[in-house]
Amino acid sequence: MSALWTAADAARATGGEVRGDWSVTGVSIDTRSLAPGDMFVALKAARDGHDFVAQALAKGAGAALVSHIPEGVPADAPLLVVADVQRALEALGRAARARTNARVVAITGSVGKTSTKEMLRTVLARQGRTHAAEASYNNHWGVPLTLARMPVETDYAVLELGMNAPGEIAPLARLARPHVALVTTIAPAHLEAFGQIEGIAREKAAIFEGLEPGGTAIVNVDLATSAILLEAARAAQAHVVSFGTEGREYRLAEVQIAGDSTVVQAVINGETALFKLASAGRHFAMNGLATLAAVAALGADPGRAAPDLALWEPPTGRGTREAVAIDPARDGWSLELIDDAFNANPTSLEAALEVLAAAHPRDNVGRTTHGRRIAILGDMLELGAEEAALHAAVAQMAPIATLDTVHCVGPRMYHLWEALPRAQRGTWAESAEEMVAELPDLVDAGDVVLVKGSKGSRVSLVAEALRHTGRRSRPRSEDD
Repeated sequence: MSALWTAADAARATGGEVRGDWSVTGVSIDTRSLAPGDMFVALKAARDGHDFVAQALAKGAGAALVSHIPEGVPADAPLLVVADVQRALEALGRAARARTNARVVAITGSVGKTSTKEMLRTVLARQGRTHAAEASYNNHWGVPLTLARMPVETDYAVLELGMNAPGEIAPLARLARPHVALVTTIAPAHLEAFGQIEGIAREKAAIFEGLEPGGTAIVNVDLATSAILLEAARAAQAHVVSFGTEGREYRLAEVQIAGDSTVVQAVINGETALFKLASAGRHFAMNGLATLAAVAALGADPGRAAPDLALWEPPTGRGTREAVAIDPARDGWSLELIDDAFNANPTSLEAALEVLAAAHPRDNVGRTTHGRRIAILGDMLELGAEEAALHAAVAQMAPIATLDTVHCVGPRMYHLWEALPRAQRGTWAESAEEMVAELPDLVDAGDVVLVKGSKGSRVSLVAEALRHTGRRSRPRSEDD
C-alpha cells in the first residue's frame, strides 16, 4: 500500500518536529480500530490520547501525532511532535484537501446527512475513486480526520458536517472547501442550543460560506426556512440548484412505498426519471433525489447513478429492517424489526412512523391471530423549552392512527403516552432497561416493530434485545 503521509510531508503540513524517518498508510484516533501502518493521533477527549500512544505503537502504528513524548515511549519512537494535536490534525486535513484534485461535496441538515452521504458513496464509487466519511464523522475532529485520510488520487470526496451549537458549521465548511454543498432538510433538532428553528437554518446555511468559487448550493425548497438557505447561498455567490416537491431543477413527483422498497418518480430538469431504493421511506426518496442533484453538480453521471441507488442500504440503527425469530423451532414464528434507534427529532420520527404505517404484519402466526404494527419510541433529546409539547404532538401525526400500539420510553415520551388514545396506549417505562424487561409480553410473531429514539435515550438497547427475543421468550404454556 502506498504511503498516505511521509514524515516530511506531515511535518510540512503541521510545522511539527519529526522523530525518525517514517511513512504511514492511514490515520487513526482509536487504538481499538487502528490498523498496522496508521498514524495514531493523540487527541484529548474523554481520555487523553497520549495515554494510549505506547499501545498504538505496540499494535503496529507507523507513527504517532503528539504534543509531547508520553511516559513509557522511547525518544527514538516514530513521532510527530506538535504544539497542539487538534490544530495539527486540522492542518493535515487542510493539506490533504489542497493536494488533491478530487471533486468535493459537503452535506449537512437536521435529518438525512448520513443516509445521503452513504447514497453518494455508493453511486460515486461506481464512477471513480471515492473517499467518504466513516460512520458519522462530522464534527471538529471527524471532518479533519476524514480529510487527513483522503488519498491524493481521490476522484470524489463526500463529507458530512454536523453541529450541536452555533458557530460550528462555517469553520468545518472552510476546511472542507467543497465544490458542492447540500442541505438535506431543517427540522427541530438541537433547539436547546438555538431556541428557534430559524437559528438552526442559519447555522446549517453557513455551509455555503466554505464553497469554492463557482460552487453549487443544493437547497431543499419545501421547507418553511428555505428562504434563509436560499439567501445564504446567493450571498455566497453560489450556483443554486433546488430539490423537493416544489423543486425547479429536481422535483419529487410520486413516491410509492411497497414493503421494504421505495419507487420514486422524479422530474429532473423537465425530464421524467425513475429510481428505486431497497429501503422504505419518503424521506429516503428525498435523499435519493438530492443525491442525484449532487452527482450532477460534481460532474459525474446521474443517469448511471439513478439505478445504482438501489444498491444503497441504510446503516444499522437508521431504518434497517430484519426478521427476528421469536421461536426458531416453529416455522414462520418471526417478527419484523425496523431499527431506527440512532437518532430522533419530530421530522425523522414522522418519517419512520410513515414507514411503519406502510408495513404489512402477518396474521395467524404467534400467540395471537392478528399481526400488529407496534412502535417503541424513546425520548427525543435537545428540543429545548417546547420538548413536552413536541412529544405530545406526536399523537397527532397522521401515521399514528394506523398503529395498533405505541410503547414509550423515557420521561419526555411520557407526554406522548398521556396524549395517545387509550386503545393505542401501550407500556410506558422510565428507561430503556425497564422496557427491555417487558419485551416478551409486548411483541409476538407476525408483528412489525419500529424502535426509534435519540441515541441518548438508549432505546437501541430495546432493538438489540428484540434481536434475541427468541432466546429470551418465556416458555409457552398449553394455552399459548
